[in-house]
Amino acid sequence: MKTYLVTGAAGFIGANFVKYMLGKYEDIRIIILDKLTYAGNLGTIENELKDSRVTFFKGDICNRELVENIFMQEEIDYVVNFAAESHVDRSIENPQIFLETNILGTQNLMEVAKKFWSTGKDEFGYPVYKEGKKFHHVSTDEVYGSLSKDYEIPKELILDEKVAKIASGRKNLKTYGEKMFTESTPLDPRSPYSASKTASDMIVMAYGETYKFPYNITRCSNNYGPYHFPEKLIPLIIKNILAGKKLPVYGKGDNVRDWLYVEDHCKGIDLVISKARAHEIYNIGGFNEEENINIVKLTIDTISKIMKNEPEYQKILATDVENINYCLITYVQDRLGHDARYAIDPTKIVRELGWYPETSFEVGIEKTIRWYLDNQKWLNNL
Repeated sequence: MKTYLVTGAAGFIGANFVKYMLGKYEDIRIIILDKLTYAGNLGTIENELKDSRVTFFKGDICNRELVENIFMQEEIDYVVNFAAESHVDRSIENPQIFLETNILGTQNLMEVAKKFWSTGKDEFGYPVYKEGKKFHHVSTDEVYGSLSKDYEIPKELILDEKVAKIASGRKNLKTYGEKMFTESTPLDPRSPYSASKTASDMIVMAYGETYKFPYNITRCSNNYGPYHFPEKLIPLIIKNILAGKKLPVYGKGDNVRDWLYVEDHCKGIDLVISKARAHEIYNIGGFNEEENINIVKLTIDTISKIMKNEPEYQKILATDVENINYCLITYVQDRLGHDARYAIDPTKIVRELGWYPETSFEVGIEKTIRWYLDNQKWLNNL
């Protein structure tokens, strides 16, 4: 039986990962460590906490004594580190907490894991580790900085033969630029948030080099799906539409992001943990590039269609269904240092591990919207 220490598992991606893993595997244990900040919600993992395979600890990944106590109580095989401050706007207002959690917290987890996983030293003085141990660090495409937006009208995305074969279920792939982020793209963060994540990536890699510490890093594009805290674009837009409120869009709304359905991301992380060689880094992207304004418009159109075709949902509206239109959009002052475009190239994980983002954005956004419509209690309890 493998035991996973999953940090930040009451947050969006971490919670979805726990749900996915418990659903896929019977013979595992999951230890959850979460500080329960504003974005950590026990209601998100309410059912999972009832599972006999799950143990929960409330606390900070920076707390050395707590993390050591967990390792003393449990034989941890994998650390999966989702715990992070992750909102760019909040990092602009208060950078320090991002540095503390994302850098020092990550280093603390690795230091404790190194201590408990080490069995001695080899002839050169490097630590020797127990078999089957691995630290998986969940990072972001924002560590790469910003790509140029070369096309106002997107062009067809051409995939190489092997990737195209695996991706045969996906149609109408497109791109807004000539380049995409690969694992060899130089790190070039542009915000306090992305700088803190870049630093945490680098300290993980440094532990791998200095102590031969067993790790993997995955860098993902923008996730969306169930249980997303409504400070991020898609859940915020859904919530505001239902409330009849204006939809704030930065600048002209022409910034481009690559969107990854959260369950596809969880599948990729699982594959990397179980199959990837130590010290490898993988990009996990959705092949779903789109301008922010088009994301907002598609969300409006989808909710409007559902409300008109399935009027039973209108009971949760705080406005008339006819008010769900583009007039809700309001353009606001752009974010400081707002990156123009992100686009992840996941070719490496496709070729080496056989992963592929299965969910097109049109399918994923409707699944996401319907989840929020059907889970108003969760949204209202935040």
